[in-house]
Amino acid sequence: MIQVFLSRVRNFSRRPVDPGCLRQVGRLVDVRYTNTRKHVMMLRRSLHATVILTVVHTFANAIAAPPDMKIESNSFGTTADGRTVTRFTLTNSHGYHVSVMNWGATLLDVNVPDRDGNLANVNLSFETLEPYLNGHPYFGSTVGRFCNRIDEGKFSIDGKEYQVTVNAGKHHLHGGKNNFTYQFWEGESYETDDAVGVRFRLTSPDGQEGYPGTLEATVDYSWNDKNELTVAFTATTDAPTHVNLTNHSYWNLGGAGSGTAMDHVATIYASQWLDVDEDLIPTGKINDVQDTVLDFRTPMPLGERIGELAATKGYDHCYVVSGQIGSLRPAARVLDPESGRVLVIETTQPGMQLYTANHLPGNERSGGHGGHEAFCLETQHYPNAPNRESFPTTLLRPGETLQEITVHRFSVE
Repeated sequence: MIQVFLSRVRNFSRRPVDPGCLRQVGRLVDVRYTNTRKHVMMLRRSLHATVILTVVHTFANAIAAPPDMKIESNSFGTTADGRTVTRFTLTNSHGYHVSVMNWGATLLDVNVPDRDGNLANVNLSFETLEPYLNGHPYFGSTVGRFCNRIDEGKFSIDGKEYQVTVNAGKHHLHGGKNNFTYQFWEGESYETDDAVGVRFRLTSPDGQEGYPGTLEATVDYSWNDKNELTVAFTATTDAPTHVNLTNHSYWNLGGAGSGTAMDHVATIYASQWLDVDEDLIPTGKINDVQDTVLDFRTPMPLGERIGELAATKGYDHCYVVSGQIGSLRPAARVLDPESGRVLVIETTQPGMQLYTANHLPGNERSGGHGGHEAFCLETQHYPNAPNRESFPTTLLRPGETLQEITVHRFSVE
């Protein structure tokens, strides 16, 4: 197209000039014909050069312009019952990209630059589907129907008692054995003016893992040019039920596999945390972080005081995020001093579980990653909320819609 345009410009510059017209113009302005012809030819040469320069400049800018955001998809493997699992890769115009899949509505890798522009994946993940099909540490998983713990797996709704699966000693953890992490979600990609994303949908039938009501759940991942990864949950039900959804990603801003993450400097925007018993079940009491190892209101390396938490081998505590519940507000900021990568988390959720990967075994089950080589910041409602009336409710009734948003913003300093 550019060659055709330039050809037309050249042909225009070679057209003959009408001498009669030029003589009339010359007489009117008292300029000799020969001078007029020279001026016209000079004008045409100038026009020719200007057009060519404009075309070249436009073409150069087009080449230099960043590529548009894009979505790519490919098969990531097959489940035991023969369903194809799709991996979606979301790339922004800077070339930074994240991947998700519809098995467990799972976040796979998050590739962002360090202060020198070097890309690395900062989310622990497996390279193949097989480890995700079996027991794993919830790498990047969507956890539900109820994340975290419920005391002895019991609760009551409107006077009726329910017993859900007990899978962590005598308690219920992360939705039971056949939780949302190990289910096939339907996925569809989409584009907006400023983001690319994937929306996953799951129907959890009445009675699954002991929960009442058929639940329609949606997880929406979006990625934009501000390097913001947004995770949005929605859910509806046809009968009263308890719902608590989170994403269980393990972060290492130095890059997955780069070693300990306990040198990362964390700020947590919370002045209170949930008191727990020896089984990490909230007692209902809310404690101040003041003068405790849980105080991260000023920046502090994650491992600075971790030795004081011998019973849990590190942090595994739920914070009360400061600010208005339901409004998007800061929850945490973490800096890796070595790479310069920064992760800022904002959420509408009332709480956030800090977990310093205390029990990663360092074997095939965890992709070779060991304890304290990552950290989790799981935004959520409070554990054991079904049994604590003083906690923000997790009860969802027909006609209501659960809506929660968490933003992960990546940058460097």
